[in-house]
Amino acid sequence: MTMSISPTMMRVEAMRQIRNPYTLAFTLGMPVAMYLLFGGTAAYASSSAGNGNVAFYVMVSMAAYGTAVAMSSITSLAATEAKQGWGRQLAMTPLGTAGYAMMKLLTAVSFAALAMIAVFAAGMLTGAEVTDAWRWWASAGIILAVGLIYGLYGLGVGLFFNSDTAAALASISMTFFAFFGNVFMPLDGVMLDIARFTPLYGFVALSRWPLTDGALTTGQTDPLWMVMLNIVVWFAVFAVLVAIGVKRSRSRR
Repeated sequence: MTMSISPTMMRVEAMRQIRNPYTLAFTLGMPVAMYLLFGGTAAYASSSAGNGNVAFYVMVSMAAYGTAVAMSSITSLAATEAKQGWGRQLAMTPLGTAGYAMMKLLTAVSFAALAMIAVFAAGMLTGAEVTDAWRWWASAGIILAVGLIYGLYGLGVGLFFNSDTAAALASISMTFFAFFGNVFMPLDGVMLDIARFTPLYGFVALSRWPLTDGALTTGQTDPLWMVMLNIVVWFAVFAVLVAIGVKRSRSRR
């Protein structure tokens, strides 16, 4: 009978990611540093924002960003390993291909949760506040649940591009999307209009929803249907990217 999960392999994979300075810097270190820079230590951190303060607003934004980076970078590595024949090697072991895929997914989700917890912990220590405790849990749940779609993005990038550039491209592109997606800094005018079509806009806007109820710093309000539409459309785009990547990787064999 094929094993679905190998605790030993999970431990080895987790330690491999922890020892990777790239993983620690981009998935754990950078979101916390960005929060402390723009939220936790800023003079305006205690200013009112929606149902809480600015520190909470920035905290949720950076936690969502860290989750997207963790999911995309780790799943892109899984895709490149599969292209290199690691999947065929595992087929001769009790783990099997399904177990390998599940292990990689659990690793990605674990690091996404770790990135979120690190930013939330920094927020708690530096005065991030919201009117009701359930809003903390609501934002955390949205971040982890919706953030799974960026695992598809990572898989697509890993399958589509060569192994030397896939992981770096996945995380760097997330940073690019964050700059132009109203994540790192409030946008207005034409830049905000463009941001609404970017991959991180809907995800981060929904993550902030328990705090903002859709209100923007510009005084505008995003309707929930528009935020959800952004998420659904990009989910479909990422799924198509994976399908094209699978077809392309097979044609190379």
